[in-house]
Amino acid sequence: MSDMGGAADGPVFHIEFAGTDYGLRAWATGVNGSLETTLACWRTIAEEVRRQSPRGLLVVDDMEGEPPPPDQLLEFVQAMQGQGMEAVRIAYVERHAEQIPQVEFAGLLANEHGFEARIFAEETAAALWLRYGER
Repeated sequence: MSDMGGAADGPVFHIEFAGTDYGLRAWATGVNGSLETTLACWRTIAEEVRRQSPRGLLVVDDMEGEPPPPDQLLEFVQAMQGQGMEAVRIAYVERHAEQIPQVEFAGLLANEHGFEARIFAEETAAALWLRYGER
């Protein structure tokens, strides 16, 4: 479990980690809306990935607010290089369906920069890909 402060009235986000048969599950809640929050959240996840070395990572994004705008997504992906995430398959579940196209763009950029990531609308499909999907 991890809380990241920032607002005067409490944490900006909270991440709950759990071990699974496919690796590691990270459930992110709270409020997003900036590149800084997105980076802090993913750096927290990367720290846990380095600590546990799972074969797969499922990130469930249940955060309120928008992801970073498209012009900041490349900066986000480049900032995550070298954080240890290149060694793990990443299944990302976006709980807000209207944000999936923007998140898919980030996934494409991630794959172009050495990550193995896939975006899902449902957790069940994401877990199946981590368990049985092609490498």
